[in-house]
Amino acid sequence: MRVLLILIAFGCRTALLAQGVPSREENVSHIVTFGAQSQRSWGDDDFSQTFFFLVPGTYAKPIYINVYDPETGGRLDELNGDWNTKMKYSVYGGKETFTNKEARGIAPTKNYKSGVLLASKTFDQDPNYDQKWYSFGPFNPSDGEFVEELGGFVFKIICEGSSGNDGNLYSYFLSIKSNENIAVEGGNAFTYEYSFRLKDQAKSIAHLYPFLDKDVISIKVNTFDFDNDGNIKLYSNAKNGHFVSVSNDNEWVESQHSIQELERNKSIDVQVFKFSSTNNDMVMYVTNQYDVPLPFFAIPLGGVPKYKYKINVSVKSNAK
Repeated sequence: MRVLLILIAFGCRTALLAQGVPSREENVSHIVTFGAQSQRSWGDDDFSQTFFFLVPGTYAKPIYINVYDPETGGRLDELNGDWNTKMKYSVYGGKETFTNKEARGIAPTKNYKSGVLLASKTFDQDPNYDQKWYSFGPFNPSDGEFVEELGGFVFKIICEGSSGNDGNLYSYFLSIKSNENIAVEGGNAFTYEYSFRLKDQAKSIAHLYPFLDKDVISIKVNTFDFDNDGNIKLYSNAKNGHFVSVSNDNEWVESQHSIQELERNKSIDVQVFKFSSTNNDMVMYVTNQYDVPLPFFAIPLGGVPKYKYKINVSVKSNAK
């Protein structure tokens, strides 16, 4: 297993804020997961979403995974007929929570629920949690899976639409408290396939930050159900707005892009430009040249990438 150089996150002060998902930097409305009987054309390809939280190995106090608006019939959620959806949240730690290859896949298949189940709760329509927080924990950091290459303990939370056909919009925060969102110093959050709601604002721009390790020479950007509602571009130290193929309603589209040395061991910025002000839920994942999924970090490792302009200066001689 080639583990990404996540350790550099601990040297980046912005990583201190990385435990909110979606983050402010991403400019995404919410994570979205639909019930198991939903039509995929509503914007969720598999009705399941996995996120990982990383706690530094030096951190020894209890942590909490807080969920905002976990219920399924409130003001944020997307109604399809009558409210009938149940959403199950499950927190995993221990051996193979992260290191099992299928846990880092793009589909809820086989052993994606690897690890030890630490906590679980199913929500339906419940006004007690409409636009309010629910807290999983406390967990000791050692309850997670210690991954030496990452320098810390990894927890996994899976949200799955166990029944129904409505859309659930929610968010997470890795916190040192259950009743307040205070970041775990040096923590981080990431996923390998991102199902999300774009902001309901025309001309809004969402930012997703896949991390490219030192061996990546090309990537494939895969998008689902963007409804042809704008355009998508790549920005990095070497790319200044390379267009990505755009998906229509209920379809996957893939585009391939070469990667230069300047872009390796860094996050790139996938910018989603939205034209309309209507609701739009979509899915995205990115793979390397071996079709191995790459992680999206809530905060880009190494900071937001900035294009490095190449200025060629020619001097005209007047000498004869």
